[in-house]
Amino acid sequence: MRPGVVSGRVSTKLHPLCQDKYIQIAPSASIPRVAFIDKMLIFMIFFQIKDLTTLIYMYIFNMTLMRRQAFSRTDGKKAALRAANSLHPHPEAVRDDAFLHGDFFDPDDLVQVKYEMLKRHRLNQRPVAEVARTFGTSRQAFYSTKAIFDTQGLPGLIPKRRGPRRAHKCTDEVLDFAEQWKNEHKGEGSRSLADAIKEHFGVGLNPRSVDRALTRRKKKRRRRQETV
Repeated sequence: MRPGVVSGRVSTKLHPLCQDKYIQIAPSASIPRVAFIDKMLIFMIFFQIKDLTTLIYMYIFNMTLMRRQAFSRTDGKKAALRAANSLHPHPEAVRDDAFLHGDFFDPDDLVQVKYEMLKRHRLNQRPVAEVARTFGTSRQAFYSTKAIFDTQGLPGLIPKRRGPRRAHKCTDEVLDFAEQWKNEHKGEGSRSLADAIKEHFGVGLNPRSVDRALTRRKKKRRRRQETV
């Protein structure tokens, strides 16, 4: 065994450098992107290293550390999005340029994806068909998202949790959404409305059941008005 090297551990020459300087200085942030050899030379000059073995250990350790940190950040964010029920099930379907380049826009963030999709249409004046295609969704899903945002704002873009629900699925919240949707999609049928409800609430409803519930609601309102 060579002097200065402990079996199964990092070189004792490398360890003090890591503790005092190396871990706190990320070459990816402080050293420009240059060729591999140039990076090695910068390391040797910056850390005053004369031993090539120590230099190699140091470089490998840095690459491993940075990759693990990047993985940890990504994995942690995905876990948070999953806990909030906001992890995009198909991030690979998002082909918008902003999400393909840069770190700010994250295709895993379903709420951000929906919000930016609406912005492309409303602020950038992009056609609905084009926006739906680049964001990996359907035109029907786009209109459902738009209706939700118009009535509930940003919190409405967070998908409702799937799971057991009470027997009466046509809740006031569902019927409010249905009425808003029907006002904005007068040419669409009941089947499209049922699909929009399932997209937003995760509840499968028979189109006739929705129509009957809306009819009962209208009758109740009419009776109240007549008694006033």
